Amino acid sequence: MTEPEQALDLHQSTDGVVVDPREAARIGLQSFETLMLQTIEKAGLPTAGILVDLEQRQIFMDTAGLALVKLDDAQRGRATYISKMIAAGGIGLFDASLNYLWDETVTELRKRVVNYDLEYFYSVAEKSDARRKELKTAEDLVKLDDSKLLNGAREIGLINEVGFRELDHIRYMRNYASAAHPNQVELDGLQLANWLNTCIRQAILLPDNVVVAAVKKLLINVKSKKMDDNGIRDTAVFLKNLSQAEAITLASGLFSTYTTTSSTPETLDNIRRLWPKLWEHVSEDARHNFGFRLGNFNASGDHEQAVLARQLIDLVDGTTYLPEEEREVEVNQALEELVQVHNEWNNFYNERPVARRLSDLVGQLGVVPKALTQKYVLNIVDVFLTNGHGIALAADPIYRDLIGKFDPEQASIALRSFTDSVISSKLQQEIPRQQWAVLLTIIEDKLTARPERELLDAIRKSDAKPHQLWMHSAIKRQLLQWSQGD
Repeated sequence: MTEPEQALDLHQSTDGVVVDPREAARIGLQSFETLMLQTIEKAGLPTAGILVDLEQRQIFMDTAGLALVKLDDAQRGRATYISKMIAAGGIGLFDASLNYLWDETVTELRKRVVNYDLEYFYSVAEKSDARRKELKTAEDLVKLDDSKLLNGAREIGLINEVGFRELDHIRYMRNYASAAHPNQVELDGLQLANWLNTCIRQAILLPDNVVVAAVKKLLINVKSKKMDDNGIRDTAVFLKNLSQAEAITLASGLFSTYTTTSSTPETLDNIRRLWPKLWEHVSEDARHNFGFRLGNFNASGDHEQAVLARQLIDLVDGTTYLPEEEREVEVNQALEELVQVHNEWNNFYNERPVARRLSDLVGQLGVVPKALTQKYVLNIVDVFLTNGHGIALAADPIYRDLIGKFDPEQASIALRSFTDSVISSKLQQEIPRQQWAVLLTIIEDKLTARPERELLDAIRKSDAKPHQLWMHSAIKRQLLQWSQGD
């Protein structure tokens, strides 16, 4: 017998009269309603608007059956909350019925999470590192609100984008139209049955996709044994095929696993080998977020986790993604150390490592904390001009690269650096004067404002020696015009 035939099945009663089961159901619901309302009324309680009208209940019961045919016997056998949903809907308590439907949905999603990778799910679903410490076992899933459960399931791929949006709408209706909270929203039978169909399709029956299965296998490998070269190479190929959103989710999960102090040495080794390959596919915003997480570890006193987080950031030369406060401290320390080694013996050998660290901190775009702009430019100009005894050949290309990253504001400060007493004094020597000419050439195209361009022109036309520029009358006028913003 086909499904439509089952839904319209007619059968004979024992006395030979043909009975429509729908009519029988309607009569039964009507009798039950009368009994319930009489009982409520005798207790002195209100009866108006308590139960949904009979027609809507009949629509719900008819259409709910069509949704349930998608479930096999085993799935029906464990769907306790769907049973309660049907019962509540048949009685006429649609708001309670919606509540039970959502309970079934949440129960199914939690089962999927436990069967996938609970630690990985927590690392993705709970964005707060502090609150994540409370989430370890399956029993802790109740501590995660439904919104985070849905978002986490979407991010790790257990439900797709369409399913997420449909289920999130039901979650919203459950919050504002169910028995979970007082409300005046009226639900109809077709809505309720459609939501049952959605939850069955998107939560109970939604199959795992290929990427989800592959990520699950990867997580098992990362945590269970040390991966060999072939495993790392195969994984790198897999990572290239991830979407950016999938790569970000995986990176977030691995970052959390790495910074969990209970991770084994083998797990840490595996993540360290995979991290640079995954980093290539992660967005700028996500990279900054890992820096923020490091900052949060430091702020909350989680020093061991901060050390682990810093290891991953250093592994990919990601110091430019540290929070502004963190970078400001480190850039300032690097500048002071650079000037110190520049003025000591063996500076030709000692400058390069510090210069490289400073370069890593400001990154490919030369991003400098605002409070350090003046100090940064003057210190870079200072070391680039040399100490007068010779050029530090290993560090000089780094200085040129850093100057080449100056923005117009920084270039303007470099142009006027001859007014600084340290720079002016250094310009008395031959090698610094040669470097000064190179500096002007590098920053020339970065000077966008008219006063700066006129000042550069005046410097080049002046017959004053570089260390005397600040005393030259024409230069003084240019500096005055610049300070007045003319």
